[in-house]
Amino acid sequence: MIQYYIKSEGRLLLQEKPEVGSWVNITPPFSHAELEEVAKEFGVPLDFLTDSLDIDERSRYEKEEDVKLIVVNTPILNETDLENEAVYVTVPIGIILTMDHIITITSFENPVLNLFLDNKIKNFDPSNEPHFVLQILEQNVYRFLNCLKNLNLKRNLIEKELYDSSRNKELKQLLSIEKALVYFVNSLSSNELLKMKMKRSDYLKIREDEELTDLFEDIIIDNSQALEMANVYTNILNGTMEAYASIISNNLNVVIQRLTLVTIILMVPTLVASFYGMNVPLPFEDSKFAVVYIFIGSIVISLLLAWWFRRKRLF
Repeated sequence: MIQYYIKSEGRLLLQEKPEVGSWVNITPPFSHAELEEVAKEFGVPLDFLTDSLDIDERSRYEKEEDVKLIVVNTPILNETDLENEAVYVTVPIGIILTMDHIITITSFENPVLNLFLDNKIKNFDPSNEPHFVLQILEQNVYRFLNCLKNLNLKRNLIEKELYDSSRNKELKQLLSIEKALVYFVNSLSSNELLKMKMKRSDYLKIREDEELTDLFEDIIIDNSQALEMANVYTNILNGTMEAYASIISNNLNVVIQRLTLVTIILMVPTLVASFYGMNVPLPFEDSKFAVVYIFIGSIVISLLLAWWFRRKRLF
């Protein structure tokens, strides 16, 4: 789906045809033929469009004549039904700057761009390309921070459930969070490197604009904060997984130990009864209270054995 937008009197208006300074937003569904038409109409290299659709595309920037490409990764909720998949995955957003238009293209419905489409971001104007690009990068960092907070909250809830019972369901959920954090760390690192290179090369031509330069520096700082949070949460989760693995192993050893002790205690009456089942002379065999003596003797020996185990703190 290819849509054209222009900002007029504080409102984002949908246009039938692109105008100078308009925003061209390309979202699924679309065909390869439509991409070829867009590339021809706006004078954009076709690989700028197709590369932005590759889910494994790294964050980078590229320039060809008067057309600039920025690819930045952003988190989206993973809608795969498999329970062992990551909670969030990262996908690229392609931002293409031409002389008269700004083009964005994604292979998935993107929450960051939806904020602009829903007119929830103040003071954005597609005709001001550098400022608009910085606002997209800013909202992308905020998206990472929100997702990280959600992951940390979910981790805390799962840990509380694991305190009561260690089940595979909760452990698989922790594994899904861990996978999402790995995606976040890689994407945030790549995004940070991209922004540092853009700032150093003055890719957006904003060096003389102090306001935009300060905004770009704030975005880089926020990105570093998000990366640090992702690393901290990853380390906490790794420690949590290792701790619960040790706890589960220890609990299993305790259960096996207790079952072994119970088996030993119950073996005493069985052993005594086995002896008296033999066809050999044994004490009390001629007494009419032999069964009572044997029963009481077995119970006493079992209790003494249990007391001894308890004294040794094996129970």
